[in-house]
Amino acid sequence: MGLDHLQEEQQETVLRIRKRVIEAIGRNMDLYGVTLSTGHLYGLLFFADKPMTLDDMGREMEMSKTSMSTGVRTLLDLKMVNKVWSKGSRKDLYEVEYDWHQTFTDYFVIKWRKAVESNLQTLRKSIEELNRLIRDSDEQADAELLQILMEDKKKMLQAEAYYKWLDRLIDTMEDEEIYKLVPREEV
Repeated sequence: MGLDHLQEEQQETVLRIRKRVIEAIGRNMDLYGVTLSTGHLYGLLFFADKPMTLDDMGREMEMSKTSMSTGVRTLLDLKMVNKVWSKGSRKDLYEVEYDWHQTFTDYFVIKWRKAVESNLQTLRKSIEELNRLIRDSDEQADAELLQILMEDKKKMLQAEAYYKWLDRLIDTMEDEEIYKLVPREEV
């Protein structure tokens, strides 16, 4: 709902409250790897009463269309903003994704799955190599080396166990099982 029908003092109060929330969102969007200005853009879209074009956003935020485009692309990639279609409009329209649970899940899954897979692959390759070195070492001549190899292997196995756990955590988020363990708070 737009603010046009409110008295000027009421509009200013609502805008001040919204600005406070937008500032807080903007400051904390770095958790998602998002710049302050892109966080503010998300906040603007959060309070918009209808989907906005890049031109609309640029006017509201006093930023260039290029900056708006970059910010919106970032938010689209993170699935925090959706491109929507409107009959009769030739310009792209954008609206915020209001399901913050889904936004967090998508972000977490996208970012962490990639890191987990990469780290597990590296650890497994390194553990195989350590196993070969351990197998091929002469226990008498290489006692010190063998101890170092065994300690390194132990550390890597602990890291591998952690990443396997993290992979299962990601699975629970992806299949929404997490909400059975930590239910959403409904409003």
